[in-house]
Amino acid sequence: MYHIRFNVQNIGYRRIQYALLVINGDGLEQTEAELRHILEERLRFEALLAEISACFVNLPTDQIDGEIEDAQRRICECLGVDLSALWQWSDEKPRFMTVTHLHSPPEGPSRPDGIDGKEAFPWVLQKLLRGETLTYSTEDMPPEAARDQESRRHFGIKSSVNIPLSTGGRPIIGILTFDTMRAERAWPEETVKRLSIIAQVFTNALERKRSEEALLQSEKRLSLAADSAEAGLWELDYGTGLFWATERAREIFGYDPEEVISMERFEASVHPDDLERVRQVIARAQSEREPVNIEYRIRVGDGLLKWISSRGRPYFKSTGEPDRLMGVSLDIRERKQMEEQLRVRLEEIENLKLKLEKENIYLREEIELKSMHEEIVGRSPAIRQVLSQVEQVARTDTTVLIEGETGTGKELLARAVHRMSPRKERPLVMVNCASLPPTLIESELFGREKGAYTGAMTRMMGRFELADGATLLLDEISELPLEVQAKLLRVLEQGCFERLGSTQEIKVDVRIIAATNQDLARQVTAGRFRKDLYFRLNVFPIHLPPLRERAEDIPQLVWTFVRQCEKKMGKRVDQIPHKSMLDLQRYTWPGNIRELRNVIERSLIMSSGRTLEVHLPHGAAAEIPQVLNLEDAERKHISGVLQQTGWRVSGQGGAAEILGLKRTTLQAKMKKLDIRRPSK
Repeated sequence: MYHIRFNVQNIGYRRIQYALLVINGDGLEQTEAELRHILEERLRFEALLAEISACFVNLPTDQIDGEIEDAQRRICECLGVDLSALWQWSDEKPRFMTVTHLHSPPEGPSRPDGIDGKEAFPWVLQKLLRGETLTYSTEDMPPEAARDQESRRHFGIKSSVNIPLSTGGRPIIGILTFDTMRAERAWPEETVKRLSIIAQVFTNALERKRSEEALLQSEKRLSLAADSAEAGLWELDYGTGLFWATERAREIFGYDPEEVISMERFEASVHPDDLERVRQVIARAQSEREPVNIEYRIRVGDGLLKWISSRGRPYFKSTGEPDRLMGVSLDIRERKQMEEQLRVRLEEIENLKLKLEKENIYLREEIELKSMHEEIVGRSPAIRQVLSQVEQVARTDTTVLIEGETGTGKELLARAVHRMSPRKERPLVMVNCASLPPTLIESELFGREKGAYTGAMTRMMGRFELADGATLLLDEISELPLEVQAKLLRVLEQGCFERLGSTQEIKVDVRIIAATNQDLARQVTAGRFRKDLYFRLNVFPIHLPPLRERAEDIPQLVWTFVRQCEKKMGKRVDQIPHKSMLDLQRYTWPGNIRELRNVIERSLIMSSGRTLEVHLPHGAAAEIPQVLNLEDAERKHISGVLQQTGWRVSGQGGAAEILGLKRTTLQAKMKKLDIRRPSK
């Protein structure tokens, strides 16, 4: 992300334009605020220049000195400059210069009585007398300016811009300086150019003061002021309705040098959409003495459109009758183009924001959909009973044993228990006992000390310590080695254990959720699981029914998976054929919900339209009976187990043991369901 920091005094319109082009979408809101701030600062400075220029038009001579010092103050405050001094040649001592106008901070230097310019600043004065404008810092002055450097240090000046005051190529009448005393700063060309405009305005004001007769009559002086300010000066005579304008003003408005400019001619130049507004501003200046301050469009030549900023003041006769309206006009096309570019960029930023908002909405929908799935989809009596058990046990610290076939969602159920428990602010720590080698599972659960065994190069914290104050899910717990089962039993009963390779006892507060796809009771009978651990885990058992026992939930699950997958694939499904849904409900789903999800994802990939083309697993049709009721399902299941045992009903490993039935009960069911061993 680009971190852009601008200083409005150090950047021009073209640089702002370039800055706009390099902005990327990572820092959009911050960039928008900074660009607005830059433009506001830039416009404020331009407005200040126009106001100062307009202020000195026809300014009474007794107000010029005060207005110059006020302008110095305003410019220093706008640009963050410490000091501004206007030096003029002394009338008594020709070689001496005195400060006639000064803006200085309270801690700044006092107004000097006068200095010998050639003695104190010989190098600077020599260049200024040649008409050069100087910008430099005290510590970077050339060797030949050693005397000047010493004088500047005496006054505490860090950096300066020095502008000679002269008009018409005549010798300079003085020097205008802007100085910093607290720190050095750069003086960009754009800033110096505009300060030179102010210097020219001051120069003309001082010349007017010296020559009162030419105050309003000197067209040459007004033209020079207008040219230096790149502004056109004009005067409207209310009596005749005619305009007087400088050459620059005629150039801006597209009038011929000798053309008589009447009010009708001026109004013909104004864009029709802005004409009424311009008329109202002129009328209010005449009747209500309001100053003119307006931006409007004009048409020049063959239809060229310009934006003009005009400022002016009305003047009245001693009788109170309106006399004239005098003002200044600037061509502000460049600024308006900048504003338009900024508007376009801001619009692009807004579009990017909207795009991000849409993406966020999409992400929220994804999260909401995932959350819905984690809450376990389904409204069948079987799943309702499971959720009721979750609500009952979640707020306690009781150990929970979740049993269910592979793919029934045991992990999701464990998350639901944890999410509804008082420990929900802590993470759910999970361990898949089947995925860890028997040699590592003990250290994974209980941790180890450095050097506990070969290769144990560091001390490691176990999952029980990580889950202290939280919940630990032991998935596929039937796969735990018997020696680890004994240590687990101690943790469940006493809440303490030792790290591998340590004798120091560690106490923890952990809520255990165990999950398995095996029948732990049979594992106990077979000697593969400790009976005491089984009874300690089996405090609150929850059995997750297989999907074939909750077929009524399949439509809801199907649509949930469809909505999840279609977003990722960029597809849309509007309908699922009724027959396909029946086939999905009739299938036995040995892989349960996980298998169903895979089937839906595969079917969505293979579907080309907005109708889901269901593709059940290969050979599934043979497994789907025409009518699958409870009796048929029981017959099919018992027959499968008998085939698996070679039709051995009783004894260890027989069908009765696997089915969890007595031998006599199984034989009665075989007779009732007409299950017979096929003849050889």
